[in-house]
Amino acid sequence: MPKGEVTDEKIAEVTGVLLNIVRRTLFILYENRLAMYRRERDTDSGWLTYLWKLDLDNIESQLELESKKLLRNLKAKLEFEQDRVFYVCEKQDGRFLFEQAAELEFKCPICGGELRYEENAPMTSALKQRILELEEMTSSA
Repeated sequence: MPKGEVTDEKIAEVTGVLLNIVRRTLFILYENRLAMYRRERDTDSGWLTYLWKLDLDNIESQLELESKKLLRNLKAKLEFEQDRVFYVCEKQDGRFLFEQAAELEFKCPICGGELRYEENAPMTSALKQRILELEEMTSSA
């Protein structure tokens, strides 16, 4: 990122990143209060030019907020996974709760293939591991 105020076009040129990706990224940074912009209107054409500047003073608190949000979501996903039985299409066209699979007579609504029981222990194990890692990271911060 170039220093000081700079246009999104200049950022795209300097970084080699597509302009629409630069713009999307800048607006995400803006929404998270990590970038700010100032608008200037060209007096001849009436076009608006956005001049962007990074403001990373809040980055630690924003990262902490995002980590907490991720941790909440992972815990909710783990609870959902632990309390339910799943069936998957033999062709991987879908994943269904037991109740849905039973209503579908254990036939995939997409391809007509058989729905088979899925052992979700690997999923719950991975979720538990990631939750533990995030909890360790947030407690040491």
